[in-house]
Amino acid sequence: MNQSEQFVALKTLVIKEFLRFIRIWVQTILPPAISIGLYFIIFGKLIGSQINDIDGFEYMDYIVPGLILMSVITNAYANVVSSFFSAKFHHSIEEMLVSPLPNYIILIGFVSGGLARGIIVGISVTIVSMFFSDFQIYSYSVTIAVFILTSILFSLAGFINAAYAKSFDDITIIPTFVLMPLTYLGGIFYSIKMLPEFWQNVSLVNPILYMINAFRYGLLGVSDIDLSTAFVIIIAFIVVLFYFSLRLLRLGVGLKP
Repeated sequence: MNQSEQFVALKTLVIKEFLRFIRIWVQTILPPAISIGLYFIIFGKLIGSQINDIDGFEYMDYIVPGLILMSVITNAYANVVSSFFSAKFHHSIEEMLVSPLPNYIILIGFVSGGLARGIIVGISVTIVSMFFSDFQIYSYSVTIAVFILTSILFSLAGFINAAYAKSFDDITIIPTFVLMPLTYLGGIFYSIKMLPEFWQNVSLVNPILYMINAFRYGLLGVSDIDLSTAFVIIIAFIVVLFYFSLRLLRLGVGLKP
């Protein structure tokens, strides 16, 4: 395929993935907005009013970045894991693989759906957040960069999960037993400086901690983690997961009977 044909194929995949989740926006876009509203009411208003300021910010304002990014992570991951596994289940992915379409175009097509859903959900929950907090964005460039990179990273993670999954139950195991604990322990509701030294060091193993703190720096200008370190780790994970995903496609992992 020449570049023009590859572009048409990629555009088609991107449109397909976008329409896939936007047609059912009541199930994909609305629930995260409602959920974050409940988080603000329960943790921000009821519990947060009993908690002292953190790094000079009211508790309500401090948890905004983490809650927004949690929605981005969850939805970017969920979109790709469900989409690619459905393509496996209905054997439509096999038609793509036997076509002259390069594997990287297929991968980018699926990841673009997770990226689009992550961005749209992120924007919607940010709008909801503005009704509860009057935060001002400290750095637009950092905020947008972390927003996009995190969506890409967890879209790739969702792709890998779907590649190995053998049933619909398998695509819920990682989000429930791995992704959710790492997210909640990634500093959404607290600063790791509040933890004993041992648990601070343990927390540094959690990659989501770096994403949440980088995003918090973008919104509020404060972070427990060096910003450059956070970006290096995020980009490194993206590169590793991207090439690992390409390898899975090339080897047909999870696709061969």
